[in-house]
Amino acid sequence: MPLNADGDLGYGSVAAAGPGPGVPGLAGGNLGGGETVPLLLPEPVTAGRPSWKPLSKDELELTAGSPGWRKVRTRLVLLFWLTWLVMLGAAIAIIVQSPRPVAPPLKWWEKELFYRLQPALLMDTPQGAIGGFEVMRERLPYLKSLQVGALILEGVIPKTISASNLTQVSHDLGTMPQFRKLIGETHKEGMKILLDFCDLEVMNEEDSLNATEDLADSSGYIQYSLKYWLEQGISGFSICDTDAAYTEKTLEVWKSLLEEYSEKDNERILVVRETSDSYVVTNVSDGVNGSLVQLTVRSLLPPSAHPLPVPEVARAIEESLQAPRPDWSSWTVGGPVAPELQRIIMVVLMTLPGTPVVSDGEEVNPAQNTTVNAIGDEIYIQDEGKKWRSAIALFQSLSHTRSREEALLFGTFSFLPFNSSSLTSASAMPPLAFLRSWGCVHFLVLLNLGPEPHPLSPDWAPRLPTGGVFVTSTEMDRLGSVSLETLILKPREGIVIKLFEGGSFS
Repeated sequence: MPLNADGDLGYGSVAAAGPGPGVPGLAGGNLGGGETVPLLLPEPVTAGRPSWKPLSKDELELTAGSPGWRKVRTRLVLLFWLTWLVMLGAAIAIIVQSPRPVAPPLKWWEKELFYRLQPALLMDTPQGAIGGFEVMRERLPYLKSLQVGALILEGVIPKTISASNLTQVSHDLGTMPQFRKLIGETHKEGMKILLDFCDLEVMNEEDSLNATEDLADSSGYIQYSLKYWLEQGISGFSICDTDAAYTEKTLEVWKSLLEEYSEKDNERILVVRETSDSYVVTNVSDGVNGSLVQLTVRSLLPPSAHPLPVPEVARAIEESLQAPRPDWSSWTVGGPVAPELQRIIMVVLMTLPGTPVVSDGEEVNPAQNTTVNAIGDEIYIQDEGKKWRSAIALFQSLSHTRSREEALLFGTFSFLPFNSSSLTSASAMPPLAFLRSWGCVHFLVLLNLGPEPHPLSPDWAPRLPTGGVFVTSTEMDRLGSVSLETLILKPREGIVIKLFEGGSFS
């Protein structure tokens, strides 16, 4: 049936069916019989209200370039940069005002590693076919690879020589021109040379009554000899606390002489080695201004003809760790060490505050008959026909770490005692530990000299950060990150760990 039944009605309209209620809003309220009703009624338009429509491209460009919008954009840009500058200034103020450690200026003798050796022991044959000076020149690259910064040479001047001949060198070692060449090669390698006068009779018996006056006399043989060596490029001298020259009056004269030849980057120094008692400061060191002696070398172990038992070694190290800390000192091993403890002793020596002084061969193992050879960048040790690659990796790791870490150079020192109740047996020795700190960087040194493994108790040091990374260990088998809560010390093991505070990984 077609929708448009009435030909008079258009499509989309409906005819009125007759009288009835109309559609509201239309005129008259009713639709007549001949009118149509639209299917979609338009919305009523409110008078006086403009209809919204988007801007065209031309209108948008015209509006954006108006003076009002230019002012708004300019003010927003200025507000952004002012806010950024205020935040930057606040950050700088916080950094400047926040407390931070100030690195103290160190002298060269406070930063360098000292190496004590006797050139006479380096000669190839007992007859001295190759002089010790020439052998030393060939060994300089090896010493440089160990980060050695200063050499203390023993036996260069014969002990039987008189006070008037202190400018002569031992003929068994070589000639004076060879020694001058050695000094020049050492300086090229960035190292310094000190002469050892310990146990050297710098005064003869006739002058023993007036020893101090002779040493203080600038025209005397002693002063002449010291000036001669300083002019040759020697960076200082080493004496013992038992020498006759170790008096306050003599040291004052020597100090003036050393200052006269000191340069900005090459201060001439005097080193005193304690030999009478490893744990008692001598009277002169206690009564003389510390500037008279730049370094006072103390021994970790008491003097002994034979290696000490392990308990005595542990006791001696603990006494050294608990001893009062001087402003600056130097440490050496001081006595023979059992082979199983040699590496642990070296860890202690290289991480204690002060300047380490290592004797020739201690970086390897003084108890073994070893020969050190350097081939390229690799170092080998030959012992009974066998070779071990990088056998001194521990020493190199310690020396390199010390040379670049502020915490090990001048950081604070804290001894960390262990609770003896945590030991597994009554005969076990408690481990030793100490902390070197600088700012937020902490180096933890753990030493287990006992024959049994030792786990770290969680409540041992609750204020320490529990996480870190291994720096080195006596067996060189500790790598990667570490948690103190799960760490177990092996027997006869020393470990160096760099601890991180919460969220810090620098």
